[in-house]
Amino acid sequence: MVLRRSVPITADGLQRLRAELLTLKERRRQAAELIQQVREDSPGARDEGDGGETKNEQAFIEGRIREIEAVISAAEVIDEQEIRGSEVVRLGSTVTVRPVPKRTDVDYRIVGPAEVDPKNGLLSDESPVGKALLGARVGDTVEVATPTGVRKFKVKAIS
Repeated sequence: MVLRRSVPITADGLQRLRAELLTLKERRRQAAELIQQVREDSPGARDEGDGGETKNEQAFIEGRIREIEAVISAAEVIDEQEIRGSEVVRLGSTVTVRPVPKRTDVDYRIVGPAEVDPKNGLLSDESPVGKALLGARVGDTVEVATPTGVRKFKVKAIS
């Protein structure tokens, strides 16, 4: 028997994964149709050439579908009601920080690894910044060791 670790995920993150899964399943169907069409048009065609790119795309799609299905089957949705009003940063919290010495606030949402998207402010609880922020309170300054040196963040708000 294989024991699975639960995958913490926000309700929004789970919804995004389900939408991506539907899109990928449609792309898989289209790729299969294209491959079949290439086979019918050139019965002697090998894996390389005409259908090779499509087969590579199909392999990528299949891998991503398996990955998403595994996450969904092990998903443990974060109870956002439990987070609201928390005085400490927790998994699922949105935290406003001010990088020290800069004066511009930045919002991060601390999420599980399955929904990380740093460009959109979604940081993993397993990332250096995410780990440092967990358990912090408004007014705390956390230090994070990064490849470019130690960075400091002052916690301004938690929601």
